Order: sequence, then structure tokens, then C-alpha cells
Amino acid sequence: MIAPELLSGLPSTEELPCSDDTPVDNEDQNSLPNLLLFMLASLWAERMDWYFGVDMAIYHTTGEDPRIPVVPDAFLSLGVERRKGGRSRRSYATWEENGVVPTLVLEMVSHKPGGEYGAKQEIYRQLGVLYYVIYNPEFWQRDRHQPFEVYRLVDGQYQQVFSTAEADHPYWFPEVGLGLGFRQQRLGGIEQEILVWYDAQGNPYPTPDEVQLQLRQRQQELDAERQRAESERQRAESERQRAESERQRAESERQRAEQLAQYLRSLGFDPDQLPEQ
Repeated sequence: MIAPELLSGLPSTEELPCSDDTPVDNEDQNSLPNLLLFMLASLWAERMDWYFGVDMAIYHTTGEDPRIPVVPDAFLSLGVERRKGGRSRRSYATWEENGVVPTLVLEMVSHKPGGEYGAKQEIYRQLGVLYYVIYNPEFWQRDRHQPFEVYRLVDGQYQQVFSTAEADHPYWFPEVGLGLGFRQQRLGGIEQEILVWYDAQGNPYPTPDEVQLQLRQRQQELDAERQRAESERQRAESERQRAESERQRAESERQRAEQLAQYLRSLGFDPDQLPEQ
């Protein structure tokens, strides 16, 4: 928590840039964090106590200048408003968030190393970010690391608590209530490696593409059920009409037989005593 007397000298997020204007150097740095955001927006749709930022500046007071931000590829803060004062954030300033720092930060190593294993890690350590995740699917051998590493802040220092070169093997964050990992999946019609959230049993939550596919499949199932029900209704209606036709035919036969019996009686014959042929 920042002392009230210090707040008056700090700029507001209305005055600060939303990022550091450093462009991402590959599309995954934008698409994969946004995929995690879209998944969270579905998983935690009813919760209003979290915020997930993508390529957004984090301003803090643990560095030399509070006007110089750190800009992770993504971060998750808990215990804050999803929309600050009902509005979207331009940036994230810890002094405007009651001192709440992100619980989890994600950095994706790019073609040009950006200090993910050094300078940025030190900034997050000083800031007090509990979990620091580095995703490095392409250059992990170059950097002599694993494709997916998780560091946890323990007694003020980061300790590596998880690393893997295997897909479908997430790390569980108990403070978040979610797991995070990577796996191969078709996304937007392209088979690729993506980051996804997992449940406590290690099952991946569905991506928006999978949700849409499930909805389409469910709609197809409902349409097929409606078609089957309509076919059954039509068959039952056909059977009813056939039975009605049979009833009407039998009634017509009965009436003709009655008319014949009456005619025979008019001639003096007993229709029940007619000679056998």
C-alpha cells in the first residue's frame, strides 16, 4: 500500500502512455495472450474481481521512475475491478489499484531476446509478482532453457517451480484456481501450439473455437432431434390418418350392410336367416 502523502505526486493513468510503443515481433505474442483473455472472460464471466492485461504498461513505484513502465505480454491481477470505475483501463498503475500488483505475469520470448530471463525478471521480483511464467516455444534451446517455465516468489526471490518440454502438462496455480500450459490444437483453421487454462484435474478448458464448435455440434444434434421428432410426428399422423380411413371404410361397410338388411326386410326376408350358398 502506498502512503497517501506520496499519491499526490504520482501521475494518473490518464496522463501515462498505455504501452511503451515497442511492437511485438510475432503474431503469437498478441494472439496467444488474447486467447487466454477470451477464455477467462468465459470462465470467470460472473466474477468482477480480476483483470487480465495484454501488452499493457504496468506502472509501479519500485523502480527509479514511476513514469517508466514494465510491459509484459500478459498479466493477471486478482482483487481488482474488471473495469476501473466502469471504464476500460488505458494502463495499470499500482497506486490506482490499492497497491495490488499482478499475481501472474506472462512473458513470451521473441526472435530478439528482451531480457525475459534477466532484467524483466528482476523488475517483477522487485514489484512482488507472485508467479512469473516464461513461454519460449521456438528459442528455448538457444536460450538454454525449457519451453515453459514457472517461477514463484519465495522469501523475495524467484525460484523455478516448474519447467517442461512436454505439451499437455500444465502447472497449477492454487492462488489463481487455474492451471496453465500449452498443447497442440486447431485454432482458426490452423493446427498450432497454443496456451490454454486447465482445471484442477489437468483437463484443458475449451477455447472460443472449441466452444463455437461444441455449440454448432449441439445445434446440429438439436436440429437432428427436431427432424426425428418431426418425422415421428408425421409418421404418427400418417398412422392416425390411415386408422381413420380404416374406421371410415369399416363404418361405410357397416352402413351398406345395414341398408341391405333393411331392404331385405322390406321384401319379407330375414337377413339373419338367408340360405347358405
